[in-house]
Amino acid sequence: MQFTAEQIADLLEGEVDGDPQVLVNDLAKIEEARSGTLTFLANARYTEFIYTTKATIAIVNKDFAPARALPRTLTLIRVADARMAFTHLLERNHELQYEKKGFEQPSYVSPKARFGKDVYIGAFSYVGDNVQLGDGVKIFPNCYIGDNSTIGKGTRIHAGVKIYHQSQIGEHCVIHSGAVIGADGFGFVPRADGSYEKMPQVGHVILEDHVEIGANSTVDRATIGYTIIRSGTKLDNLVQVGHNADIGRHNVVVSQAGIAGSTKIGNHCQIGGQVGISGHLVIGDRVLIAAQSGIGSNLADGEKVQGSPAYKKSLYDRSYVVYRNLPALQKRIDALEKELAALRKGKS
Repeated sequence: MQFTAEQIADLLEGEVDGDPQVLVNDLAKIEEARSGTLTFLANARYTEFIYTTKATIAIVNKDFAPARALPRTLTLIRVADARMAFTHLLERNHELQYEKKGFEQPSYVSPKARFGKDVYIGAFSYVGDNVQLGDGVKIFPNCYIGDNSTIGKGTRIHAGVKIYHQSQIGEHCVIHSGAVIGADGFGFVPRADGSYEKMPQVGHVILEDHVEIGANSTVDRATIGYTIIRSGTKLDNLVQVGHNADIGRHNVVVSQAGIAGSTKIGNHCQIGGQVGISGHLVIGDRVLIAAQSGIGSNLADGEKVQGSPAYKKSLYDRSYVVYRNLPALQKRIDALEKELAALRKGKS
């Protein structure tokens, strides 16, 4: 799609300095821009590029004063905050990529399903009985939406996602390709002979509003009751959430982390990559867990931990200094033992 400088300025509440009718159809970094692209200048370290850029339009702060002549083909859009304005533009450009409507064929949509306005269902997707889709839901190709599931307005389900029956997905969520929502929790009861009997998993999954689930992540359904991820929480790729886990609001969980069943996590926590959290624990609010940590006990509000098993990060850092110096310390101990042996020999 093409946009004029005037249209972009109206969107960003900016002022055009140059040709208001000049057209752009792509975005670019200022040092790599070419004709027909739009760029921005917000960092003083990149100012030199404004005088040589081949971009057609550049977003700049209102107080930008060129030190020398700009390219004659360059039109400026002056805004209060160039970085924030360009961020808004990126968001809008991102949204436009997903502006699809209608049902592609072949796909199956149950006659018992209900859906709002401007819904998109991609080819080779399956939408089961009594599914409810809110306004503007986008379901990309090769997705499965199980019976009795609900998906709130503005939510985007990327290609290849599987959402099992009775799952509840909130508004303005994003679920990336390969994610599985609502598969059975890992529940098995040992028999006397050492084999295992599967315990039926009859609960469900709830994702509240503005939750994002990364590619190939999994959120298991509860044994009974629900597994819940609360509003604003973001899961990276390859994250596992076990049955009956309760993850609070506005947390971030980084790639390859695993959260075992029935663990409760508070709000505004940051959980690093490859962290393992045991089951039936309580993690407080604003907890920071460093990458590759193993959590086997409850954590209070505001704790910062690292290691496996994890303990306070400040102690971990001090301990690591000692650990790193162990070879030198060993040499010193060996030397001291030799001196002590010599002193004892001299006294005998």
